Amino acid sequence: MGKKPKGLNAGKKLHQRRSKARWHDKWFTRNVLGLKVKSDPLVGASQAKGLVLEKIQLEAKQPNSGMRKAVRVQLIKNGKQISAFLPGDGATKLVDEHDEVIVECIGGPMGKSKGDIPGVRWQVIKVNDQSLDALRKGKLEKARK
Repeated sequence: MGKKPKGLNAGKKLHQRRSKARWHDKWFTRNVLGLKVKSDPLVGASQAKGLVLEKIQLEAKQPNSGMRKAVRVQLIKNGKQISAFLPGDGATKLVDEHDEVIVECIGGPMGKSKGDIPGVRWQVIKVNDQSLDALRKGKLEKARK
């Protein structure tokens, strides 16, 4: 590209130049076109309710080894299926099939998966309206449905 226009009547040209250049910014493009909301199963929300379809185990990425516990969840709001991580030791025993769970973003870089868990962007925070953390620590008993 050439030099920036200078002078008394350069304002319009500078404005056009900046407007064009902004489309090369990934975050600007994503925001203006609403790509995050379009592709996001939670449709822009921070948390969502869903029903547990099955418990799954995922293999950790290299160089780690181990089975990471997760669940397949069908969201109530739109019927989309996602994988959600079960944080903490023994959390998998507290979640059963057909339980109602609340999931939230796992907090990985740029909205992607976190750590060595491949392809999992969400984690379970509540089971049947009870905190998974409190259930794990024994502060609450699991409610009968």
